[in-house]
Amino acid sequence: MKTICIIGAFDTKAPEHAFVRDEILRRGHQVFTINVGTLGTTELFPVDVEADQVAAAGGGDLAALREAHDRGDAMRVMSAGAPVIVSRLFAEGKFDGIIGMGGSGGTTVITAGMRSLPVGVPKVCVSTIAAGDVGGFVGAKDIVMIPSIVDVAGINRVSRIIFARAAGAICGMVETAIAESADDKPVITASMFGNTTECVNMCMEQLTDKGYEVLVFHATGTGGRTMESLVREGLVDGVLDITTTEWADQDCHGVFSAGPQRLDGPGEMGVPHLIVPGCVDMANFGGMETVPERYKQGDRIFYEWNPSVTLMRTNIEENRQMGKIFAEKANAAKGPVAFLIPLRGVSILDGDGER
Repeated sequence: MKTICIIGAFDTKAPEHAFVRDEILRRGHQVFTINVGTLGTTELFPVDVEADQVAAAGGGDLAALREAHDRGDAMRVMSAGAPVIVSRLFAEGKFDGIIGMGGSGGTTVITAGMRSLPVGVPKVCVSTIAAGDVGGFVGAKDIVMIPSIVDVAGINRVSRIIFARAAGAICGMVETAIAESADDKPVITASMFGNTTECVNMCMEQLTDKGYEVLVFHATGTGGRTMESLVREGLVDGVLDITTTEWADQDCHGVFSAGPQRLDGPGEMGVPHLIVPGCVDMANFGGMETVPERYKQGDRIFYEWNPSVTLMRTNIEENRQMGKIFAEKANAAKGPVAFLIPLRGVSILDGDGER
């Protein structure tokens, strides 16, 4: 028997969460509940953690939030409190998996709590916005997003199916035992792009022969964030950062930015970090029509990689700025850091005879 945490706005979505609760109990598991609804609570089922505790954990006061009637402020406070409450309760062994349902507001708070949990902890969110771009809600974690199809507003012939399947999904996830491997090896993570694949593959082959397990992450923004998330969770023994192109997108407002914290994780954790300026000579955009006009006015070099991907070569000033940032990140690291500078190009496009 496992315990599943149900997190949601029980002021407005109590019947829906009650349905999921009943489905989980019917399957033989226990339930732990967290209310993040600022307008009230429910008597349909016992609530283990009330919204006032979540608000306090987020630095706010529930009574003040109710009086102010400021939805934006309430969202900020509850989104700050949910991760504190959820991570603490999980550390105390209160639950084994977590599920929640909601619209855009509920999804914001629910997934904020879920993102505080380690990779591997079952997480399911039924959401009205799950069919769109949910990168900002999932972040670098393994949250399973299920489209609600209809609004999370009552139990009907459609929602009954979706909610029951979601309950079945979280139950199946907590029931699945992960066998411990007797031959777990030290873990090295590597960042890769199409332009650095050959290099990373050769490194992976050599490291594997030396007894390491190599996890490769595609440097598409999400990849870099996910890699550093695992580093921060203490799951990584070394980082082979061959592809740091996400910083080019950060500086040039491309589509593959991993944010300004990229390169911080290994240094914060004291994990050995080899930094290579791989593919920093290009920023990534969608089709050519998505490239900002200011870049089209000068003498920039563009490569139409395919109809959906346009590569823009970075210039001297942008490269100088990235070098400065990389040095600052390395100097702040608590662990060993080394730089490897390829002498014949930082990508395929930068090789001999290329533009």
